[in-house]
Amino acid sequence: MVESTPEQSNTHSSPPAEADLSPAPSPTADSAVGSAGSESSYGASLLSEVKNYKYENGRRYHSYREGQYVLPNDEMEQDREDLLHHIRSLLFQGRLYHAPLKKDISAAFDIGTGTGIWAMDFADEFPSTKVIGTDLSPIQPVWIPPNIEFFVDDAESDWTFKKGSFDFVRACDLGGAIADWAKLLQQTYEHLKPGGWIELLDFAMDLHSENGSPEQQAPHAMEFFRHLKEASSKFNRPMDVAGNHINRLKTAGFIDVEERIYRFPDNPWPTDPILREAGRYNQEATSMGLDSYGTALFSRVLGWNQAEITVFLAAVRKEIQDVRFHLYVNAHVVWGRRPEATGL
Repeated sequence: MVESTPEQSNTHSSPPAEADLSPAPSPTADSAVGSAGSESSYGASLLSEVKNYKYENGRRYHSYREGQYVLPNDEMEQDREDLLHHIRSLLFQGRLYHAPLKKDISAAFDIGTGTGIWAMDFADEFPSTKVIGTDLSPIQPVWIPPNIEFFVDDAESDWTFKKGSFDFVRACDLGGAIADWAKLLQQTYEHLKPGGWIELLDFAMDLHSENGSPEQQAPHAMEFFRHLKEASSKFNRPMDVAGNHINRLKTAGFIDVEERIYRFPDNPWPTDPILREAGRYNQEATSMGLDSYGTALFSRVLGWNQAEITVFLAAVRKEIQDVRFHLYVNAHVVWGRRPEATGL
């Protein structure tokens, strides 16, 4: 895997109107920023603007749609995202998707691609498929598979791709990032080909224990989740969305909707070797995530100062790292299909 080099990314500033999604890769002539080495002065100016990152409480945040998304985009957050990708690979037994995709699909779309690590692995597995990834920050690597293209764009805005373009649309960890899920799923439905698949992945904002009461074992961690739910709801981008994804897909008109729930151990308490390894990695990812998720919301929405946040998160971190407590969170994977016999 090539390391991410965000300051040299070939990410475009926005997808072209009526974008060509053919599998054969080519520079996008009418995008604001072309492929690496071919930026116009106007495109370079736009890319410079989206890289004019904002700093707050010692973390770096995106500048495009500033304030709309509460997670940082700095190297620590990128490491956390890549670590979660590895944990998912362990728990999902190496599978990148759950929907029953055919190997001859022509186009796939990764919403909120982040570092692009999943999209690149998917592009490697489907070398004849054109893979599009969008994100609010241009933090993807320079060297990428030839069948993938990244854009800086807001998935909550109106999509400029042709309707009926994609065979597969994926959205991972968008809890807390979306204000209008109905609109997002409507746009997904319209831009999927008849018979195309959507897959959503999100963590439920609840803590569980296999050997006792999480309220007694980890009271600060339980309080952390309650504060996240409260603050994200006030921010109008709720994080506690995973449990209702299955109903959202059905309401949006998708059929053959299925759900699988995975337990993610918070530390290496399991006896199963794969789960123990996942728990060891997830302990680090969760520790990193406390600051990523809590800092902006607790300060901007709940009015906490940095000292209060630091002390509280230290108490939460101590609890989730205690292997005496068999703590875990649930990850919901939900997929569904657009019906074949329907108009756009």
